[in-house]
Amino acid sequence: MWQQPTYVLVTGATGFIGAHVVDQLLSRGIKVRGATRSLAKGEAMIRARPQYAGQLDFVQIADFDAIAGEVASTMFDDAVKGVDGIIHTASPLTYTTTNNETELILPAIAGVRAILLAAAAQSPPTVRRIVLTSSFASVMDANRAAPPYFTYTAADWNPLTYAEAAAPTTSAVIAYRGSKKFAELAAWDFMRERQGKVTFDLATLCPPMTFGPVVHPVEHVGKLNESNAMLWRVASGESPLPVARVPFWVDVRDVAQAHVEALVREEAGGKRFLPAAPERFSYGIAAGIIKEGFGWAKEKVVVEQQVVDESHGVDGEAAARELGLRYRSFRETVLELVAQAAGMEGAGV
Repeated sequence: MWQQPTYVLVTGATGFIGAHVVDQLLSRGIKVRGATRSLAKGEAMIRARPQYAGQLDFVQIADFDAIAGEVASTMFDDAVKGVDGIIHTASPLTYTTTNNETELILPAIAGVRAILLAAAAQSPPTVRRIVLTSSFASVMDANRAAPPYFTYTAADWNPLTYAEAAAPTTSAVIAYRGSKKFAELAAWDFMRERQGKVTFDLATLCPPMTFGPVVHPVEHVGKLNESNAMLWRVASGESPLPVARVPFWVDVRDVAQAHVEALVREEAGGKRFLPAAPERFSYGIAAGIIKEGFGWAKEKVVVEQQVVDESHGVDGEAAARELGLRYRSFRETVLELVAQAAGMEGAGV
């Protein structure tokens, strides 16, 4: 019989998506244990949420890029004790790699296998569902082009091979896409190998570019996560504007809700979801929103017309329907993030 989780482990809990997941779980009365590389950040999150005293605790884990072999297989053993659900958002992200395989791909796979192994080794077993943050990077085919028009769905997989992703000549951007694909595949392979031998099932989420306000500890505007930093560069007057690799996006709060719904809904088990807003985006569109929305931006922000790729689409409605999502607008997301960033110390607007 399906039971709602009461105590959930969130890895990457002090990160951009993870902190929003923590807040949504807490708001539903679910106790949370956060796994983080920095206990100081975990303590900062606890102090910022006094209304949830006693409902939120943290454990420290090693850097993913430092785990291998036996260390990887045991790194989450203490973290999973007593929890009945897991949301795994943590994954290595760097675009300055010198070795794609050892710095991106293998750590991502090791982290996923470590959390699954820890859950499987519980005695007595308590975990009933694991939700994994994958990425649209594991869905898209960078070489696929229209015509004819096509639509990505959660059934699609990036055809990138392991050898291509790991090759020294491959860019870190492509290698990162490989890291997300092969980490997610490792999770599904694990579930097939252990079918009937574990007490939990798996759901994965593959969101595209994710923007929105932050609720995790951020020292100053220069420490914004990668996607939000791009929007702040636009707000800061950068020219020429950045060019979006794909025109698909989603608000971080909608992604967090999707994670929680995938955890608590019995029928979500064994499924892959692609949460994505129906609007396409470009940094040119973002620039127009920012320039119109803030007095200080009228003379600072550079507006450029950018062609938005409408040759193909993405099916975010299936995830919305199955998980009960209502996607926020790009305007709302941009205005809230930029207003928050502008208020941070050192923003200099």
